[in-house]
Parts: sequence; structure tokens; C-alpha cells
Amino acid sequence: MHHAFSSYHPAAAFAFIVSAALLSMAAMHPVYGALSLAGAFATSLVLRGVRQTVRSLVWVVPMCAVMACANPLFSASGSTELFRVASVTVYGESLAYGLCSGAMFASVFLWFASYARCMTSENSLALLGNVAPTVTLMASQVLRLVPQFVSRGASIAAVQDATSAAAALTKRDAAHGRFRIVSVLMEWGMEDGIARTDAMRARGYGCGARRTTYRRYRFGRADAVLVACIVALAALNAGLMAAACSNHEFYPTMTPLHFWWGYAAYAAFLAIPLVLQAKEWWQWRSLK
Repeated sequence: MHHAFSSYHPAAAFAFIVSAALLSMAAMHPVYGALSLAGAFATSLVLRGVRQTVRSLVWVVPMCAVMACANPLFSASGSTELFRVASVTVYGESLAYGLCSGAMFASVFLWFASYARCMTSENSLALLGNVAPTVTLMASQVLRLVPQFVSRGASIAAVQDATSAAAALTKRDAAHGRFRIVSVLMEWGMEDGIARTDAMRARGYGCGARRTTYRRYRFGRADAVLVACIVALAALNAGLMAAACSNHEFYPTMTPLHFWWGYAAYAAFLAIPLVLQAKEWWQWRSLK
């Protein structure tokens, strides 16, 4: 699937998604939280597609709802009483804080999902392979092995279910069947690990020489301009966000919200993938 950052150096996608995730984690503010969630959702639609984004929301939304509802129960603080449940008083300030926490969790999850879509193992090795080789190798292997293990587990379960001799007759048999799947999957993974180690040693991994990548990424003028814009907007919004969050309080009374130009700057930063996608769409349309 082609996405907005496919035509640029991996440094552009890395700079944007990491900056957006860090800003989202620091934005304990109602407006910034809503903008972060909207930006993460829009970026996920552009980079991952509608189907994968909706599949992620199936469990992200309930998790956020649980976090939003749990905070008033464990932190009964505030001055605006909404209602009472037995001996527990639910305050509007606690509910607002829980909603901001849930929005932060959802946005960060969507940012990391978009990161996994853009920064494949090849891109990660090309960008950070010579800077932090061990960490980059571990991250690239995790990004590859997790979906591989899930796919292999489904294959083993399908083969086992298709074998009449291994058909589960009781719940205990079904539990043994699942443990058998885990055992086969672990043995398969250890065998692959030995083969992968031998292959890496045969290719000279760890010999001390500077490693190359399968694809040579050239950092051109367009990449430099895009990365510079991302870094500049991220630095600007970091200062604006720090000023806004320092002047906003949830307890005991939530600070009233007013329109501020800093929100527009943050929205402009989050709209970078949408602008790149629209630019590419217009270029393709003009060629027809």
C-alpha cells in the first residue's frame, strides 16, 4: 500500500510520527487531546487505510471508555457534582480528566500503529542501522516476528482442527490442544532462530564492518525541506503546548476553555500527512 511518506526519506516519517507521539503523550489538555486523537485517526486512515484503522478502534474505543469511567471512581475530586452511584460521587472534573487520559491512550496507540506501517524493518535498518545497530535489529525483528508468529499459530490451529484424531471431545482436550499449539510454535521459533543466527553469521553480521542496506535512500532537497518543517512545527508546538498545559487545571475547578491561536499551529502540524496525500493525489490527477 502506497502512503503519504512513501516518496520521501524514512527520516521524514520517523521525525513526524515520533514528534506527534511525544506531543500527544505530553498533551494533558482537553483541546490538545481532542486534536491529537483526530490527527492520529486521520493519519492512520491515510497511512494504514480504513479497514485496519476501524479494526484497531474495535478495542481501542472500549479501552478508552473504561479509562474515562474508571477515573471518577478512583479519583473522586472536583467541584461539579454530576451524579451519585451508591456512596461514590462522580464529578465533572474527574470525568474530563479521564476522557483526556483515554484520548491520549488512543492517539498514542494509533501513532505507533502508523509508525509500524511506515517504518518497516528495511526503513528502520536504513535509518538507524549504523547509529544503534542492536536496538534497531531488535525493533525490526519484533515488527517482523510478531505478525509471523500470529500467522503461524493460525496455521497450526487450522491443521490441528482439520485432523480428526486431534479433535477436541471435552474442554480439557481443547485446552491441551491450545497448549500443543504453543509448544509447536515455540519449537518452530527456536529452530528459525538457529537458522537465522547461522545466516546472519554467514553474511558477516558482527564483524565490525559498516553494513549496507537493500535499498539506498537518498536524502534530497525535498526531504530536507519536509524534515525541517516537521522539526520547526514540533518545536513551536512544544513551547505552545507547555504554556497552555501550565495554565490549565482540572482540579478543583477546570479552567474555562477559550480559542487560542496555538491550537491552529498544532492542527497545522498534525495535517502534514493529509497535505502530502492531497499533494500526491493532485499530481496524479494532473497527469491524466
